[in-house]
Amino acid sequence: MAQVYRGGQPYPAGHPDRLTPHEVRTREFAARRRGVDPDQVREFQARVADELAMLNETVRLLSQENDRIKRALRDWQTLHARECRPPNSGHW
Repeated sequence: MAQVYRGGQPYPAGHPDRLTPHEVRTREFAARRRGVDPDQVREFQARVADELAMLNETVRLLSQENDRIKRALRDWQTLHARECRPPNSGHW
């Protein structure tokens, strides 16, 4: 699968617009006359990045579980199809 680099981190093709925890942590903002407290911004960025990393891991684990369930269903369907007679094969 092709890789698209964003914020120094590779992302699979099809997801280039997703934010990465790295991007959230390293994002810088222009200073303004009545700006915000940079320490509070960094603290908030760290919290958001941590949550984003946790959510990305959850999505990865759920995707793996989904694949496992799909494989199990296909295996069950294959086994079930072998054991069942085709429709209308009975003697009427």
